[in-house]
Amino acid sequence: MKKPIFTGAAVAIITPFTENGINYEEFGRVIEDQIKGGTDAIVVAGTSGEAATMSDEEHKAAIRFVVDQVRGRIPVIAGTGSNDTAYAIQLSQYAESVGVDGLLVVTPYYNKCTQKGLIAHYKAIADAVHTPIILYDVPSRTGVGIQIPTYVELAKHPNIVAVKEANGDLSKILRLRAAVGDELVLYSGNDDQIVPILSLGGKGVISVLSNVAPSDTHKMCQSYFDGDVETAAKLQIAYTDLIDALFCEVNPIPVKVAMRKLGYAAGPLRAPLSEMEPAHEQQLEAALHNHGLLK
Repeated sequence: MKKPIFTGAAVAIITPFTENGINYEEFGRVIEDQIKGGTDAIVVAGTSGEAATMSDEEHKAAIRFVVDQVRGRIPVIAGTGSNDTAYAIQLSQYAESVGVDGLLVVTPYYNKCTQKGLIAHYKAIADAVHTPIILYDVPSRTGVGIQIPTYVELAKHPNIVAVKEANGDLSKILRLRAAVGDELVLYSGNDDQIVPILSLGGKGVISVLSNVAPSDTHKMCQSYFDGDVETAAKLQIAYTDLIDALFCEVNPIPVKVAMRKLGYAAGPLRAPLSEMEPAHEQQLEAALHNHGLLK
């Protein structure tokens, strides 16, 4: 069995921006509040962190900052995926050099490579580093999904240890578990499927919800692991409205707006992301009020 990089709820953390770059003072505040809230790990420079619009310098600086701020208190996982294999290797090696605990590597977007290409891509990255890798399957964003035989092949690599599944297809996830067993640790990539994926042997979630509700997202996972499935399920169901609001427009638009409403200087969304539609913002605000997050 491969060892989980973390167990529980990892926050897919936002990146607070100014008009000119990263707001490191506020970034530190967000990180400290996440740790106080019980978050089990931090994923930096992922989708929610707007890594797609970061320069290479910013991407690396954000990873280094989070590692330095966390100081080993909880695991730090860096998003280092790219549609350019050579750049993904370079970024992964950099993240390893500054001390991350894991690498989150999304499938190559836009290129739409074959499954053979996916295997070659991931093996090249895994061969170039010693830090454990989490595969990231999110075909709605990338245009390519990881098929079951590809998982079976990639699971043979000792450095490929886990998968973040955000394909939304529980039947496929069931068949993934049947095919690879414990050779790939399973994490949910969707906040509305945390408990269902835990019931299939998942070890946690990489969560957008954790940005605004770290304690309860952690509690949802921990309750399940403690055998209190009823509490875990009740939390999953209770947060449906807020999860829906956080994904009523493409992530990370709603969560960035939510963090502003909670008093964080989250800063602007980077183009081509735009501000929320007024009706969606009202939906988000109502959900935050409903959970006592806004007074």
